[in-house]
Amino acid sequence: MTTVNTTQTEKDLKALLLDPDIKVYEPLKNYTYTETGGPADYYVTVHNVEDACRVLRYSAQKHIPVTYLGNGSNIIIRDGGIRGIVLNLLELDHLEEEAGIITAGSGRAIIEVSNFAYERALAGLEFACGIPGSVGGAVYMNAGAYGGEVKDCLLEVTAIDREGEIITLKNEELGLGYRKSIVQENDYVVVEAKFALKPGDAADIKSIMDDLTYRRESKQPLEFPSCGSVFQRPPGNFAGKLIQEAGLQGHRIGGVEVSTKHAGFMVNVDSGTAGDYEDLIRHVQQVILDEFGVQLNREVRIIGDPVYKRADRHK
Repeated sequence: MTTVNTTQTEKDLKALLLDPDIKVYEPLKNYTYTETGGPADYYVTVHNVEDACRVLRYSAQKHIPVTYLGNGSNIIIRDGGIRGIVLNLLELDHLEEEAGIITAGSGRAIIEVSNFAYERALAGLEFACGIPGSVGGAVYMNAGAYGGEVKDCLLEVTAIDREGEIITLKNEELGLGYRKSIVQENDYVVVEAKFALKPGDAADIKSIMDDLTYRRESKQPLEFPSCGSVFQRPPGNFAGKLIQEAGLQGHRIGGVEVSTKHAGFMVNVDSGTAGDYEDLIRHVQQVILDEFGVQLNREVRIIGDPVYKRADRHK
């Protein structure tokens, strides 16, 4: 693990960035849907693509790890937090449309992009009207819901590689599959995405979005903090169905329990920790494997250190 000289690194970043916005030892529970997560050594918010490139070039030169964070909707950050730099991209949120092509900054909420498309009577993003993630996160994992996926309407993305160089990738170059992409595999930072949509009838688009919103709100435990859908869909089955049949709804470890409203979700009902989430995930995986012979693979990302040892990390 890289040791970070916090005093010098903070000075370097402030001198390097056009618009420095840096927090030291920032609790990441303030930025995740689970309301869990230990501190980041540096929580750096970038307000432009140039600063994002500068951070990545600097981190590559200094061998400092960088973690990218959107709106924290499908992620569990461990209680020890994250070493190095956590790069917040939410300020990259521009949104415009021309000739049926919507261009969105990676920090923009995909829900807002879906609504923006509806307002312009453009069809193809209705499925995203309830996905609680950023554009960057949606591309990263090829987010989908109710039969639609990002790959169905994504034209191209602009990203930054680990050396801080800007690249453009067409849909067919992104390796988009079920909850996967080249962005994940190569650790790229998405800064912009273009969606190619088709003209549609605004009333029809609104009707579809209203139906999907109703289905989501009536079935998902939106009243509690959660990490979203925990598991990928196993071949020929559904994770929630198996968990329900195993009688695991309501099962709790610490402050986190399997939702009684939707078995595919785990909710923070009583000051739960990231450790509680991980323990409950492992328990559910083991029960489902034992009872049905099915291995449930996580959809939610788990990152960070389990234990925070500031004295060991910093000089």
